[in-house]
Parts: sequence; C-alpha cells; structure tokens
Amino acid sequence: MAAVLAGLALWYASYYTTVVVWELRKLFAWLAVPLLAGATAGALWQAVRLLRRKRDGGSRARGRGNAAVALAWLGGLLGLGLTVWWLVYGAYLQDRAYMQDVRIVSEPVPELAPRAPYLVGKAQAGPHLGDVTGEISDVTYLPDADRFATLVERRGWLAGYEVGLVQEIPLGGNSRNQQRCSFDMERADARISGWFGHNLGRKISARERWVRFEASDAYVTCSGDTPIVVVPLKRQTGILVVTERPAGVALYDGRTGKLTITDDTASVPGPSYPLSLASRQREGTAAVGGFTDWWFERSGWDASEDGANEGNDSEFTLRYRDAGGNSAYVTPLTPQGEATSVVAVSTVPTRHQGRGLAPMTVHRLTPTWPSPKALVELVKAEYRDVCCYNEDRVFEVVPTGGSTWTATIGSEQNIRYRVEGRGQVAGREATCLKTADGTLIRCAFAAPGSPEEEELKRREQEKQKPKDDGAPAPGRVDLNAYTPEQLAELQKRLSDEFLRRLKDGGT
Repeated sequence: MAAVLAGLALWYASYYTTVVVWELRKLFAWLAVPLLAGATAGALWQAVRLLRRKRDGGSRARGRGNAAVALAWLGGLLGLGLTVWWLVYGAYLQDRAYMQDVRIVSEPVPELAPRAPYLVGKAQAGPHLGDVTGEISDVTYLPDADRFATLVERRGWLAGYEVGLVQEIPLGGNSRNQQRCSFDMERADARISGWFGHNLGRKISARERWVRFEASDAYVTCSGDTPIVVVPLKRQTGILVVTERPAGVALYDGRTGKLTITDDTASVPGPSYPLSLASRQREGTAAVGGFTDWWFERSGWDASEDGANEGNDSEFTLRYRDAGGNSAYVTPLTPQGEATSVVAVSTVPTRHQGRGLAPMTVHRLTPTWPSPKALVELVKAEYRDVCCYNEDRVFEVVPTGGSTWTATIGSEQNIRYRVEGRGQVAGREATCLKTADGTLIRCAFAAPGSPEEEELKRREQEKQKPKDDGAPAPGRVDLNAYTPEQLAELQKRLSDEFLRRLKDGGT
C-alpha cells in the first residue's frame, strides 16, 4: 500500500509540487518578517520561563523576572506592529517591482487600428460552430491575423478539447471567413483544468517545473487543419517581494498531443506575453508615487470600470497602423478616486522576447476625454438617428491613437457604424459618425485641422461648384454656334412640328 501511495505521489509530484511551491513562496513573502518577529518574541518568552525557573525567591531574582516579562511583552507588541507594517509595505514594494519597466510620457499614443468589439466576436462564435457539442472555454483576438479564435472543450471529465474556430469579423462588409480545426480526441486528450492524465497543466509541469499560467491567457490557433493551443507561461522571482515574470510559451499540438515549450515566441501566431501579467503591471502604477501617496490612493491610475465596456474594460488587444505588424494591450486609464475622465492610456506589447517584464508605456492624454459611460451617452444624444434601436447598442469605447477613441455601434450580428472622437477641443467633444468601414458620414463637431474637417470642407466646395461650366450637357445643342439662316430654318421646322401635333390631337 505504501508503495502504491508513493508511486501516486511521484506521478502527481511534478504538478502538485509546482503548485505548492508557488503558493508557499507567496505565503512566505508575506509572512517572513512576521514569522521572524514571532520567533524573536518566542525566544524572549522562553528566556522568561528559564529565568522564572531559576528564581530563588530573592528580590533581585524577582526584579530580573519582571524585567524579562516586560521585555517579552514589548517584543510581542513590536512583532505585531511589524506584522501589520509588512503586510502593508510589502504590497507597496510588490507594486513598485512591477513598476520597474514603466515609462510615463506625454507623447501621443501611436495610431491603432480599429477592430470588431470583443463581445461581438464572442457572440458570433456559437452560430459558426455548427454541430459541435462542446462548450466554449475561451475567445481571444489574434491581432496578427485580425481574427477571433475560439477554443471549445469536449464534454466529459476525462476529455480534452473538441475544436478550434478562427473567424473573421470585419468592420463593414459581409465577409465571414472562418476556419475550423478539429482535435484528435484520442491522441490529444488533455485540456487546462482537466482531470488526472487529461490535465494540460500537469503535462506542462512534467516538461518544465516551477512555471505556471492563467487559464484566461491560453488560446487556440489553426495551423492548416491542426489546432495549436498556445499557453503563455509565467515564473516567480524574489524572496521577500515575490513577483511574476514571463517564461516562454507552451504549444500543444491538437493532432499528435505533442507538447513543446519554447522561449522563441516570435513564431507564435498570436500574443505570447501573458495578458494577466500585463494587467498586473497596469495595477502596479498605483505605486508611481511614494508610499504615503500609494496608501492614500493619491497616485497612479485605474482602468475605467463604469459599465460602458462591461465584460471587457481593460487590456484591449489592438494592432498598430504601421507596417510593422506589432500589437499591444491597450487600456484607458482614469485617476484614482472619484474622477472618471480618461487622462492616460497604457500600452504593453503582446510579444516580448526574454524573461523580463515587457516595457509598459503610460501616455498622458492632451486633451483628455470623458469616461466611456459619458461617451456612450454623448453618442446616443448626438446621433439619435443611428443609435440605438432594436438590438443596436454601443459595444466598446477603445483608444485608437493620439487622444482619439472609437465607439462601435450595431448588433452582435451586424456592425453598422462607428463614432470617432478626439477629446475636448475648443470646449466641445469632437465627434464624427462613420460607416463601419470608416467612410465619413457627418460630424457633430469636427476638430479644427482634423482630416474629418478637411473632408467636410472638400465636400462643401464640391457642392458649391457651378454645374454648367460652359460646355453643352449631353443631348443639348449650343444655339450660339448657329448662323441666322440656320436659326430661321430651325424655327420654321419647330412651328411645322407644333401644327402637325395639333392636327393629330396633341400626340
């Protein structure tokens, strides 16, 4: 029996020891100083007991014993105070550790390409799965291909994934290109959080211990007909201040069941930097000031969570407009406290080589723009003829470069319009209504010098141009070119035609 238990322990060891070590390291980081203080207080208390045992009843011994008791109580109080202090100050130091690669600049955000809203991509996955019986476990935007990837779990305790779906959801147009790639359910039968030998996390730990991942960071891509599950990995660093760092990616072949762990993330057809780690870096900006500012929440920024982007309000995966093919996790930021205006935008690259933190940039906005919820209300007020009727709604308000934002209007099955804004200009919020594919319709207020203002001016000039520029229109005759004799002949023929029609009854 003991041998069987030992064998089971060894079989599970690679996975569970990794989990245990991760949790113990985090626990030790919080309790190391309090434990040291407790050990000191315990040593003092033990010293008191020894002194009491050696007392001979004399006043001198009683004095030593009372001093030791007082010292023990003092040590206990100091230990308790040190525990409370470390639990607070340790959290500040952890945020500071995530702040080490953060740049705060006044430069505008690089131009970003708009995409279909995440909630639309999630809603359209189900209808395109056909006769698939599994359950959707993840929907991820792949910026390299401008596609949404959906990973479907097969039903059952001892089962893996069923299919991967990669679909195009364009802004404008009716194209719905999609690709389905099926898993070999016999050879590739593992999934994240699976049971026993069907647990993908256990397979990863067997290949490389001491690395873990967030299930929400994983996604699927289709390499031809082969599904590939991509799992960005993380590792721990530090002793008293424990933080996480990237640790490459795990690639799980959905046909053969082969697992590959690599640091070469350039070939990964999607985000390779963990989104959860980018989110933690953003949260660490609360420590941009000193400890007092951090404690009273007077520094740093928060993601806007006013309900306008419910279900997806931070770390938007967006492509840059340049030809480099790069992309970033982008989040609109509001100051800590009661303020709701968006004053900055953070960006973290979705790809990063090496095992250090990816560089994070916080772009201060000039001008700033209201909260996403206020922008939704502004869109509804200024463009009542297009928003919002039946199932139409404003899905997302996302940064798109500079100080601009884009709100997408439509339903889950049909994206119809988008509204682009440029923040407060001349005391007004500059907004323009466009079709889903970007064609300008009109502006409630065009920012001076913006491309939209130039386009509206050009249209107005086109309207004001004289329609008759001296050349005869098709089907018309220029009478100025006729001689008097030709005009007389033309008049005679016209009179004869009138008389003929009158005689024939006006036909």
